[in-house]
Amino acid sequence: MENRVNQPPSAHTEHREIVSAPASTVYNLVLDVSRWPLVFPPTVHVEYVESGSTSEVIRIWATANDAVKGWTSRRELDRQARRIRFRQVVSAPPVASMGGEWIIEPTADGRSLVRLTHDFRAVGDDPSAMAWIHQAVDRNSRSELAAVRAAVESPAESDGRLLVFDDVVHVNGAPGDVYDFLNEAGHWDRRLPHVARVRLTEEDPGVQLLDMDTTTPDGSTHSTRSVRVCFPHRRIVYKQLRTPALMSVHTGQWSIEPHEDGAMVISTHRVVLDPQAIQGVLGPDATLGDARTYVRAALGRNSTATMYAAKEFAEGRRLATRS
Repeated sequence: MENRVNQPPSAHTEHREIVSAPASTVYNLVLDVSRWPLVFPPTVHVEYVESGSTSEVIRIWATANDAVKGWTSRRELDRQARRIRFRQVVSAPPVASMGGEWIIEPTADGRSLVRLTHDFRAVGDDPSAMAWIHQAVDRNSRSELAAVRAAVESPAESDGRLLVFDDVVHVNGAPGDVYDFLNEAGHWDRRLPHVARVRLTEEDPGVQLLDMDTTTPDGSTHSTRSVRVCFPHRRIVYKQLRTPALMSVHTGQWSIEPHEDGAMVISTHRVVLDPQAIQGVLGPDATLGDARTYVRAALGRNSTATMYAAKEFAEGRRLATRS
């Protein structure tokens, strides 16, 4: 008890945004964490650990001051009051503890006031760590509130900007070997003809930062930066922090499922298109439909080529073990 008395108080912040949408619409967006990677720029991936009508536990991976952090939070859900309280149960250093609340209140003119509060402490109450957390909370809160406003005032799902698709390849090889190929992306410049340069770093096990240059059939090169969260030997989810033109958001997933005596590999893409870039990339007469067709073909071509290379890799390993 004495140590608790001597501890300095937690820091508290509050950020606000006025949104031109009903409070129930805003609440539903904040509630649905499956949409966060597409809506919130800092969020890479979210998984449900526990799910219930009034409380849940989620695992989040997100960027904070250009670093990637993962933590687990419990959320208390109050749909009637349109409040969501959260408290980290497993934090990532330099955060020792963090909690807060989303509060969505209707305004007299039919809009909504969105308030996002935080309270937090740093490991060891270190002043430099507290400054780092303050900066990350301020940056991410501003980004998330602006994203909430954009998502509910102009939803990508309703105007054709959202593009979601899968490609599938069957492999007569071990699922673990397919996963190894996809996980070892640092070798892709030697294994994939469309990859010109690659650099992979993994400071924390299972969380990768992938910088890559890919070439297109017309000879041009696109540079991307992605965060990848790896779940051996089943899935790799990713979000591009730096996207090619035409895309404002790009998230994806590699899924490896046992299938008969082999594996089924599924590549999933979720993209939000950038209408402002269409004519500059595809020409003055290009439409959103043209951009959808172009992006679908380009992403599908590269991901399918990668899956067929993984197929060759895994099937080659199987043959080698049987010979």
